[in-house]
Amino acid sequence: MVDRLANSEANSKRIQVVEGCFGTAGQPLVIPGRVLIGEGVLTKLCRKKPKARQFFLFNDILVYGNIVIQKKKYNKQHIIPLESVTIDTVADEGDLRNGWLIKTPTKSFAVYAATATEKSEWMSHIGKCVGDLLEKSGKAPTGEHAAVWIPDSEATLCMRCQKIKFTPLSRRHHCRKCGYVVCGPCSDKKFLLPSQSSKPVRVCEFCYLQLASTGGGMGLGPRSDSYSRSVSKFNNVSDDEDEEDSSD
Repeated sequence: MVDRLANSEANSKRIQVVEGCFGTAGQPLVIPGRVLIGEGVLTKLCRKKPKARQFFLFNDILVYGNIVIQKKKYNKQHIIPLESVTIDTVADEGDLRNGWLIKTPTKSFAVYAATATEKSEWMSHIGKCVGDLLEKSGKAPTGEHAAVWIPDSEATLCMRCQKIKFTPLSRRHHCRKCGYVVCGPCSDKKFLLPSQSSKPVRVCEFCYLQLASTGGGMGLGPRSDSYSRSVSKFNNVSDDEDEEDSSD
């Protein structure tokens, strides 16, 4: 079915419409062999709170963005190559139901569908697309993935020292290795995680010691807050916020 649609005019037009909805700020989406499998609104668990995002599943990539005008305009386009994706179901908890994890080496997060049927369909289609890609390429499934960040609301105390309470002056930080919400003193070190960034990123003391002991990557010792801010300017990613969470 996918192969038949790959070169169809109707498929190309559908992809052109999606590309147009992201405007000039988005990446081109129309390429030979690409097929739009499906689309829909999913609730993405962001750092601050769950937020609705528009998702598009293609046979080789997963694209999502912020909804400006439904079915007409989206921004902050994110493109995830499906070859690097693994998915896992998430148990229902309170108002967060019908969820699953989308995990990649660079970024992992949870999303939630409106119904159990939608969840099943999304997971089935994503799984099939990933499987087809790996079969064609002969590659093995991705073994490493970035930690899923624990939302700010789930931690009133540092999850490592269990002592420092978060306040407007004692800010929350996220360890890029384990995803825990930690205080500044417990996350004053950086370590090079090549799958996530070309520059050393913030990690907690516990993960730093584990990483340093295995000799993987390149560790950096404690740095001041001014150093952290200066590095974030070059990374275009705040040390204290997910790269999309300034708006998410």
